Amino acid sequence: MAKVVLEDLIKEYRGDSKEPFRAVKKINLEIRDREFMVLVGPSGCGKSTSLRMIAGLEEITDGTISIGDRVVNNVLPKDRDIAMVFQNYALYPHMTVFDNMAFGLKLMKYPKAEIKKRVDDAADILGLQTMLDRKPKALSGGQRQRVAVGRAIVRKPKVFLFDEPLSNLDAKMRVQMRTEISKLHARLNATMIYVTHDQVEAMTMGDRICVMKDGNIMQVDEPLGLYNTPKNMFVAGFIGSPPMNFFHGRLEADGNALKFIEDNDGKPGFTVKLDDRLSRLGQSYAGKEIVFGVRPEDIADALSVSNPNPDSTISAKVEVSEPMGSETYIYLDTGGHSFTARVHSDHKFDIDESLKVCFDLEKAHLFDPKTENVIS
Repeated sequence: MAKVVLEDLIKEYRGDSKEPFRAVKKINLEIRDREFMVLVGPSGCGKSTSLRMIAGLEEITDGTISIGDRVVNNVLPKDRDIAMVFQNYALYPHMTVFDNMAFGLKLMKYPKAEIKKRVDDAADILGLQTMLDRKPKALSGGQRQRVAVGRAIVRKPKVFLFDEPLSNLDAKMRVQMRTEISKLHARLNATMIYVTHDQVEAMTMGDRICVMKDGNIMQVDEPLGLYNTPKNMFVAGFIGSPPMNFFHGRLEADGNALKFIEDNDGKPGFTVKLDDRLSRLGQSYAGKEIVFGVRPEDIADALSVSNPNPDSTISAKVEVSEPMGSETYIYLDTGGHSFTARVHSDHKFDIDESLKVCFDLEKAHLFDPKTENVIS
């Protein structure tokens, strides 16, 4: 296996306009040897383009890509010692499962005995032993995706590349397949780079996650690092479901501490007295605008909390209640802004019900409204 290093990588597309469109903007990233790295972000962020440049399917505008100790900018895809699994499976419909998995090895003129051994081994790993004589039309979507993964496994490459491989599957099959791919990584102990727009896939599968936006890398960290210590509002809002709530307002002095005053279109909204940590972080923003961020699961129904802190408790009106089984999503309105709370489902919430909720300030964040970076 091998590490993959991207240095000052740029990808531009030139159209009719004088200025080229820059899809990837001078990114730097190191994928460690045997690591499962996930590239995640919304459509158009540059994640698939970056993956295709690693694979050699997109020409590099500038920068370098190294696989192992070799710069591969001018190396053909077939000579990069990588294997790619695509979103649409890309199976040959007239070939059996065995022949689909063996096709690349046959082109490389491997001996028949070696081809059979590798295909049998991959089929055993993926549970395809009884399907080797079938053609793709006789397989389910999940089975076809396993065949596509098997075709990559038999090559024993240095690096596996996955380009949104589960997006065509239904929700239940996606959960099953992401578990299988995670098990596969542990079994093969291979370097894998996985592209997805689904932050749940990213959080559950990646050793580390690279969050991208508009061709830039916003943050690279382990899943819980991204979740607990986001560097900016984009990462804080993208990672986590439902996303983090952001309240715009200002900070004012309150004795030795600070208080956050929500701004409802120019009118004062709720007020929360900050704890020592947030007061210390926001000291230089006293009297200035700021963004207060708190995740839905860090907002509790005050009735379910013993001795709720009045300094961090506010009133809101229920707009919508979504029972999810073990928990309930409540969409609330402060009078000017809507936000979401994720609470235990031990109470039924009615529309327009007045509710008191309290914030867990130990897990809240402050953001600069101009740079959108976290204040730390």
